[in-house]
Amino acid sequence: MPHIRTKIDDCTIDWEPQIPAPTSTNIVERKGLGHPDTLADHLAEVLSRVYSRVTLDDFGAVLHHNFDKLALLGGASEVRYGSGRMIDPVRVLVNGRAARSCAGRTIPVDDIIEDTVRGFFHERLPELDGHLDIRLNVTSNSSPGAVHVDTETPDRVKWFNPNSIMDLREHRVRLSNDTSLGTGWAPDSPFEQFARTVADHFSSTSPFTLANPWCGSDVKIMGYSTPEEVDIVACVPQKCAHVPNRMAYLANKEAVLAECHQLALTAMPDVPVRFRINTRDIPDRDELYLTYTGSSIESGDEGVVGRGNRVNGLITPLRPMNVEGANGKNPVYHVGKLYNVAARRLAQRLHEVSGNYAEVHMVSATGQRLDRPWRILIRTTGAVEAAEVNELIHETLASFPALTDEILSGTTVLA
Repeated sequence: MPHIRTKIDDCTIDWEPQIPAPTSTNIVERKGLGHPDTLADHLAEVLSRVYSRVTLDDFGAVLHHNFDKLALLGGASEVRYGSGRMIDPVRVLVNGRAARSCAGRTIPVDDIIEDTVRGFFHERLPELDGHLDIRLNVTSNSSPGAVHVDTETPDRVKWFNPNSIMDLREHRVRLSNDTSLGTGWAPDSPFEQFARTVADHFSSTSPFTLANPWCGSDVKIMGYSTPEEVDIVACVPQKCAHVPNRMAYLANKEAVLAECHQLALTAMPDVPVRFRINTRDIPDRDELYLTYTGSSIESGDEGVVGRGNRVNGLITPLRPMNVEGANGKNPVYHVGKLYNVAARRLAQRLHEVSGNYAEVHMVSATGQRLDRPWRILIRTTGAVEAAEVNELIHETLASFPALTDEILSGTTVLA
């Protein structure tokens, strides 16, 4: 089929049907819940969600903010068999902007942030209680483009200090805040699904982690897949308080390996799967992935928003993806967040109706209506009825207010 172009108002839609199928060789990485980059992503998103809920409850609108430049700087720890301790705290650099008042009422931004940060780490890494150095670099400065003329105050200046929610442009019409893009594709391959399963099995609450309290959460999975075989390197830390000696560590490592093979038998029974666990270990020198908290953030490592998993939860260099850090962005109008979620969902819907592989790229032009991207590129391996494509696009473009509500509910995980 030839290339097809249509338009919805100012939005140009290009559809390329019958593209070549994705390569059968794949490389996939997933960083678990305790990885410093995942911690940074999820903390930034929790801060955005908490701030949004507070301002929505108090003023009837999500006020302007962004926490998507947050960074974590590793502390220092001392690890021994059977015990450990923190020596230097983990520094939490909360960088960004947030409105500190609306209609003359003060918003306790600093208190909201500090309480949220401490609560987040108490849940994820309770060993860091009392070992956080929280540094706030949060301004209320306006975006570029506020030109002062005579005595008039530019509207843009009011965005982070509104006299009322009517000063918020998006309260009238939602416009794209940036020139950016969102990328999505579907379906996941069994191998990609398996990478998620393995990382989550060891880094979150599962029967294995409940039965083995020595299992830390700073897990990373790197996998290489061909139709003939799958080769995976898994990094799974252990928590020193539950590991009395070297032999216990090595036995735990064998337990992880056995569990990996059991997961593979269930998820990928028809392909040989090879695992290597904690490949940097040198047991004779007691150089092991042994930690106090279960995460390398305790000792020198850093985490930054946008350096970890993409919105679909994976890092996939042989698939289309972009470098947007979606977590911590405003859920009302930040295209770097909303378009990535919407593109992934549109690709999934296209796959569901056609059975074909589909990828979607949504590109914004700053200041243009959020529900009318500058460009949408759709690519599929087979034909889809044009009417179905148009219907799904309209459905996606109409979903942004509901998508904001969904993000605020916390049901959508972006990394």
